[in-house]
Amino acid sequence: MSDSDFTDLRGTEFERADMTGARFTSVDLSGAVLRACGLHRVVMRDVEMTDATIDGEIRSLIVNGVDVVPLVEAELDRRHPERPTFRPTTPEGFREAWDLDERLWEATVARARRLPEPLLHASVDGEWSFVQTLRHLAFASQSWIGRAVLGDPRPWHPLSLPWDQMEPRPGVPHDRDARPSLDEALTLRLDAMALVRRVVDELTAERLDSRTDPLVGPGWPDEGETFTVRECLLVVLNEEWWHRSYAERDLAVLEERD
Repeated sequence: MSDSDFTDLRGTEFERADMTGARFTSVDLSGAVLRACGLHRVVMRDVEMTDATIDGEIRSLIVNGVDVVPLVEAELDRRHPERPTFRPTTPEGFREAWDLDERLWEATVARARRLPEPLLHASVDGEWSFVQTLRHLAFASQSWIGRAVLGDPRPWHPLSLPWDQMEPRPGVPHDRDARPSLDEALTLRLDAMALVRRVVDELTAERLDSRTDPLVGPGWPDEGETFTVRECLLVVLNEEWWHRSYAERDLAVLEERD
């Protein structure tokens, strides 16, 4: 097919579009960026893929008949020997994971402090700044531990930062453009981490598998939902691991700018 046979949609932005069941045939997606997109049960046939990058929560990905997710997970564990600690199964394991998380983040914050503070508000490739990352992790701990486990219907601080695509919810702050100092963000972050410390220090096997009360009032997680304490803690540990990885990745770029 010649170029004249194609509809020219280069540079088009699709935002909050429902393309469930859409079919793309002979479509050039070179250089496309997909951010915060659901790709469940997507099928790709006869594709050509070179220098593609995929970051996200991937539970099954079949490439030429092979599920590559177990291979990727094993390689990540090999590169980061501490990573399996973030998948605990016992109360002692959760305490060990949180102890490790505190130590890792202490080192990451010390690394960040060596940079001029304006760089800690800078974005790398459109991602959250370091300060925004701290604000988001506070939101995650407040939501999954403060709200879900400890039962506070509105545990958030005005600087707490949900994910960008979250629809506005009554009582939930969402000020992406706020610019607190690093120390202000750290105060928020450490207060939220203390909620997790409180739960893991008192954790028992019975408590770990107990269910939370149904959530009350609008917010995140959603009203009426219930979870096991194990599920809530694993969500927080997953957020902690990945966002520290992203922060370390971006700090390396910012160090080059300094």
